[in-house]
Amino acid sequence: MTVHRGDPVHGNLIHGIRVNLDQFLHQLLQVLLVGFTIGMMRTVVPALAESEFGVPKNSFMLLTAFVVAFGFVKGTLNFVAGRLSERIGRKKVLLLGWLVAIPIPLLVYYAPSWDWIVAATVLLGINQGLTWSMTQTAKLDITRRDQRGLTIGMNEFSGYVGLALAGIITAYLATTLGARTGLLVFGLTTILLALLLTLLWVKDTLPWAKVEAAKHKAGLSADRLPRYPNNIGTHPTTWEVFSLMSWRDKRMAAICQAGLVEKFVDALVWVFYPVFLYQRGVSLHSIGWIVGVYGFVWGGSQFFTGKLSDHIGRHKPNVWGMLICGSGVAMMLWGEGVAWWSLSAAVSGFGMALLYPNLSAAVADIAHPDWRGSAIGIYRFWRDLGYGIGALGLGVAAHFSGSVQAAFWFVAISMFLSGLLLWIFGEETHPRLNPA
Repeated sequence: MTVHRGDPVHGNLIHGIRVNLDQFLHQLLQVLLVGFTIGMMRTVVPALAESEFGVPKNSFMLLTAFVVAFGFVKGTLNFVAGRLSERIGRKKVLLLGWLVAIPIPLLVYYAPSWDWIVAATVLLGINQGLTWSMTQTAKLDITRRDQRGLTIGMNEFSGYVGLALAGIITAYLATTLGARTGLLVFGLTTILLALLLTLLWVKDTLPWAKVEAAKHKAGLSADRLPRYPNNIGTHPTTWEVFSLMSWRDKRMAAICQAGLVEKFVDALVWVFYPVFLYQRGVSLHSIGWIVGVYGFVWGGSQFFTGKLSDHIGRHKPNVWGMLICGSGVAMMLWGEGVAWWSLSAAVSGFGMALLYPNLSAAVADIAHPDWRGSAIGIYRFWRDLGYGIGALGLGVAAHFSGSVQAAFWFVAISMFLSGLLLWIFGEETHPRLNPA
């Protein structure tokens, strides 16, 4: 077994992807199933909201209600998950997330009204906040500092490929089995499999984080130190970490606002892409593929973009990503046809791939291992709150304009402005490129 320079070693605990490959792959499979769970709600449910679940035509605020609920719940649970995982461990939080998910496909199957879909999405928000946070945090626990961009890129690749696959698979299942039965079969299979795999094979990775923190305190790290915030204690309170992330450290605040606004795009793709395309006569299968292109490009490109940031830094890919992603959203309105809409979705997906893993990697760069779990949870709180705030914003824009096109412009302009703020107030966080 090779110990790389800079690997924290304590007993049998060594940091690195290769030496922890078994657990790394288990966690990748977990996040694939997490992506399946949210993906099953993203194509069929919005497209058939009117015919299957009784949402009146052009009821834009009612249509966005389930994503608003999802965003606020998931954001809050990200915050809770990070702090809780530092007390009871990563595996227990992951297990709790899967247990909460069990009723989701049952609620969708028996739903007499849209209120039940909103209730199912509240549970989905709890599930996603607990499980996706833990898969990311666990991988960061067991990998080296110089692998963080690659680690988060692979994590998000797996999750969003799962999301894209689920949207396509459930579109076909809905056509052959019916919307409710298709979602029930797919959902229960995914959730029960994930629960079983967690119980049997996933290890708790909190001990790796403690080893890294202990080595840092002892001054044994051979790595260049990041520019950790100097206005926070060694064992900060929840409020101290929250205020640091939200406004006291301008770098963290710039990252958090960018994370919040980029979720406007995903809220738009979730709610209004299927509606926009369905209104133009696109079949359910083709909608699944167009939205799938967004997910596949986003997921697949992160193999490249996460690793890229380990070499050129996080700041440039993050700013470029915001601008490219916003351009892809605007492109949806500039042309017609499945090929054009697929290209537009691909542009947005590539922009998202540039920024998505690297905003998280930037937080991980400058968050001390003692409170990294909390920092990631708080960043993810603000980021996924963007689902709720974005869905409200695009719902209001569509309601007062009477068309979904206004929602696209709302999101595109928001992305450009947020990217500008990130460029001005952010900085490079990679410790090799901008060390303490």
